[in-house]
Parts: sequence; structure tokens; C-alpha cells
Amino acid sequence: MITSGSLMPVSRAGAAADVQGAKHRAQPGLPLTSDGRRLLAIINDPEVIMPNSSATNRFIAHDTALEAAAAAITLVKRIPPPLKSIADQVIRSAASVPANLAEGQGRTGRDRVHFWRIAYASAKEVDSHLRLLAGVGAVQRTAAGDILMALDEVRAMIWRLMNPRTG
Repeated sequence: MITSGSLMPVSRAGAAADVQGAKHRAQPGLPLTSDGRRLLAIINDPEVIMPNSSATNRFIAHDTALEAAAAAITLVKRIPPPLKSIADQVIRSAASVPANLAEGQGRTGRDRVHFWRIAYASAKEVDSHLRLLAGVGAVQRTAAGDILMALDEVRAMIWRLMNPRTG
């Protein structure tokens, strides 16, 4: 249930607000909030803000995955042609990790876990390709090592998201 504290009007002119409020209360079939306004009218009102929206909440696994993906993409974007296809795959799989974490965060239930599994597998794929590129000398081992540690941290966070502690 929405409380009057969870939605706050940004600005309202006194009489106009009373007329609009009366209009919202007159719509039958819509749920009422605690202050008597109709829920649908509030949702569609451009002058209402939600101060506790998800834009202020941080998803640390996503933030870390973004940083690791940016570092991986930067590292491989100038790989020469014989290994360019592997570098392209690093770019695609690195971008997939934060994208699937974000999409999973917006879902619920098994759908959520499905996207987190894809993110986990994509992080493993980036790890494998970076190890290969470092092994053949196409990228610096130290730079790749830093990214591999960040990816390991991302995979650990994803693992915990998929397997929360119970009890």
C-alpha cells in the first residue's frame, strides 16, 4: 500500500490541487492511497516524485562488473587481426556481464536467477579469453591479472546472489 510519505507532491496550487484531488477520488474502481487520492492518478501525475527510487540505490555487483568490463574492453580493443576475433568476443562477453546483472536485478524469481547465471557464465568466458590472450602475449599479463581479479570478485558476488545464505 502506498502511504502519503512515500510519494510527495513537488508543487501544487491550492485550489487546483483540491479540484484535481476531487477528480482522482471520483474515479471508481481505482485503489485509494492513505490521503484519499486514486493510485492511477498519482502514478500518471508528472508532479509527483518518488524520493526512494532505485536510482539512489547502488547495486555493487553491477558497479564492479561495469568497471571490470570497461578495463577488459580497453585492454583488448587494439589487438591485431590474427587474434581480433577473440578480442571481439571479449568485448561482447564483458559487456554482457553488467547488462545481465542489471536485467536480472529488474526481474523476480527464477527469471532473475536466469539472468544472473548468464552474467556468471559471461564473466567466466571473459576470464578464459583474457587468459588465452595473455598466454600468447597479445595483452600484458599484469593488466590482464588485475582484470581477472576483478572478474573473480564479480563472480563471487554473482554466486552469492544466486545462492543466498539461508538460516
